[in-house]
Amino acid sequence: MDFQTFKETLKKSGLTIKEFAKMCGLNPNSISGNWKREDKVPQWVETWLNNYIKAKTLDNVKDVICSDEPSTSDKA
Repeated sequence: MDFQTFKETLKKSGLTIKEFAKMCGLNPNSISGNWKREDKVPQWVETWLNNYIKAKTLDNVKDVICSDEPSTSDKA
């Protein structure tokens, strides 16, 4: 994964570099500096972000399905 793809995937995840770094125990300056300069992101990052996006999506679906609000079909 190159740095541009990383930034695009990070945006899709709804995370900033600072938030991502904190969640992964990394220094945000290392990400913005080293990864950008080398235009190479560690291999694990792509999988981590894809799993984060999937988990976030599933949490959103769960929240909709399990909400306390009755659906419009239940009000009839």
